[in-house]
Amino acid sequence: MRKLLLPIIAIAAVLLVLGSMLIGPYNRLVDLSQDVDKAESDIDVNLQRRLDLIPNLVETVKGYAKHEEDVFKSVADARSKLAGATQNGTIKEKSEANAEMTSALGRLIAISEAYPELKADTQFTGLRDELAGTENRIAVSRRDYNDKATEYNKVVKRFPGSIVAGLTGFRERDLFKSDSAAQNAPDVNFDTNSKDSN
Repeated sequence: MRKLLLPIIAIAAVLLVLGSMLIGPYNRLVDLSQDVDKAESDIDVNLQRRLDLIPNLVETVKGYAKHEEDVFKSVADARSKLAGATQNGTIKEKSEANAEMTSALGRLIAISEAYPELKADTQFTGLRDELAGTENRIAVSRRDYNDKATEYNKVVKRFPGSIVAGLTGFRERDLFKSDSAAQNAPDVNFDTNSKDSN
């Protein structure tokens, strides 16, 4: 009986030591995963803020530029896509929808260059400034998310975190990337005091 008890105690001791060695990395993965989730939520909050500003901006521009229907449609389509991605999309889908929305908004804001009276409208300038502030918040949120996701991904890939991650189902997280179309977005001049080059 004693011969059986000794191997059982040795196995239990080894399992206890291994288990205690895995608790730290596991808890770190949990903490980092929660940080990534919160950072993604911050992106969603800022994307929603931008979505809420868009209808007022579109209506203001429509008052001056009724014949720019294709631009209004592209903004509406991009807004709808971003709203869907924000609600239940992956970070990649959010990133792609955000790039499409940025491009559509750039075209909408660019309309103001052709309509001096629109550029002078206080509601338009106020909405444009709010939108610019929101764009800055989105950029900060994306950077924060990518920092948190990178830190988490490092733990998921490095030893001993890779073992714990593999055993407990933690997977690498996607980074928030700009869509290649975002690199071709039109230039938007937010300076209402710019002078014509004539």
